Amino acid sequence: MERARAYLDHNATSPVRPEVAEAVARALVELPGNPSSVHREGRAARSAVEAARAKVASLVGAAPSRVVFTSGGTEAANAVLSGALTRRGLPAPVRLLIGATEHPCCLQGHRFAAEAAEILPVDADGSLRLDVLEARLAALADRGVTALVSVQAANNETGVVQPLARVAALACQHGALFHSDAVQAAGRISIGRNIFSADAVTLSGHKLGAPKGVGAIVLGEGAALEPAFLRGGGQEGRLRAGTENVPGIVGFGVAAERALAAMAAEAVRLGSLRDAIAAGIRERAPEAVVFGEGAERLPNTLCVAVLGLKAETALIALDLDGVAVSSGAACASGKVSRSGVLAAMGVDPALSAGALRVSLGWNSREEDGERFLAAFDRLISSLYKRRERAA
Repeated sequence: MERARAYLDHNATSPVRPEVAEAVARALVELPGNPSSVHREGRAARSAVEAARAKVASLVGAAPSRVVFTSGGTEAANAVLSGALTRRGLPAPVRLLIGATEHPCCLQGHRFAAEAAEILPVDADGSLRLDVLEARLAALADRGVTALVSVQAANNETGVVQPLARVAALACQHGALFHSDAVQAAGRISIGRNIFSADAVTLSGHKLGAPKGVGAIVLGEGAALEPAFLRGGGQEGRLRAGTENVPGIVGFGVAAERALAAMAAEAVRLGSLRDAIAAGIRERAPEAVVFGEGAERLPNTLCVAVLGLKAETALIALDLDGVAVSSGAACASGKVSRSGVLAAMGVDPALSAGALRVSLGWNSREEDGERFLAAFDRLISSLYKRRERAA
């Protein structure tokens, strides 16, 4: 019989919560109608979609009418960063200012011309350089150029939380639009108070324990998207055509509701577990480096490296030992490549080549951390033996 595994990769995908799975299964059976149909079955499906919309809106403290469902965070970010996001009283943005540690769906998914996109640097802990942002916004405003600023709420690799309240204030001060990719932060930390003035926030269900394939754009008051960024029918307020994924949306709503209700307690629990794992790593490898340690981080995320330990080797060894984690760059079609996030932070390539990300979630327990540390102990012992033989 195979022993239980430790799944510590919630930032990639959080396993579906049991109550979410039950809600999705019921929706598949009990909600056969198209939400756009006027008959009883259609009205029941519409009611379920709208109930879920209200639950998802609560994640960022928004009105349900501002939520547009999508197929996931990538589609949501691509739509917002296509140049179609506008705000009442402002010209359409013609310049994109985007953080250097953003997710690829933003850094590579935007539709601004290369010469119209500027990368904003971060400091050694991965926090956005606010002085550079302020200077660029002021210079563009002086020239009458409307900018769109895109800064994630929290980094998917290091867990570093960005100073969104300050970013939002600077954007407002200089007449710029503001988007935040809150995929990793929503339901893990309170973000509504920091991005209440954002023009768009993008979310993804499967980071919260919902099914894969459902996400959302939350538009700020006064903000709008060019009608039908996905053209066809009139669904989602004529902004996103295509029959809604009713079971997925229902699951997203339940996951959002559960994550929000447990957020405060889970932040304490997972933060303690994360710190215990970090302490255990350092007991076994005192030279271990925790990335972003000097900044505020998500309570569930730990990104760490030991010089000489290669991520490719470590991931395979840990997997064979029953532990699932990711490297510093987890979105490369199953491949391990150098982390652009750590490169932007100025981390030495030799060190970033061994970056491991441990990310916790709703079903993470102390025994998962203990299992990881036992496997890590065997891994690091092998590294030290190789060093001794080479000495």
